[in-house]
Amino acid sequence: MQKESANLRIIFLLLANTYNMIKPKKNISDVKRMVRACESQRVNVCVNLGRNKIQTFSGVLSGVYPALFTVLPDEEGFLGKTAYSYSDVLCGNVKIKPM
Repeated sequence: MQKESANLRIIFLLLANTYNMIKPKKNISDVKRMVRACESQRVNVCVNLGRNKIQTFSGVLSGVYPALFTVLPDEEGFLGKTAYSYSDVLCGNVKIKPM
């Protein structure tokens, strides 16, 4: 029984090396470049809040920092700025489109 499981592990490792895993189309540096290009411009922001809740608003991308970026919403319902990390954009939880 132990020899069979060792053989299965070897076969699995060989198969895992032959099939490539899905590689992301973008990386963090691409996302940072895209956000930096939109700095001080009007953008549409779509945020996935989970459980089929999506919040969409427009605003000005006011600040770009090493770990996050901020958006100043146009609507009066928002109090202050909203901040998002680059990984939120990379994972698809936040989508930004320049206007």
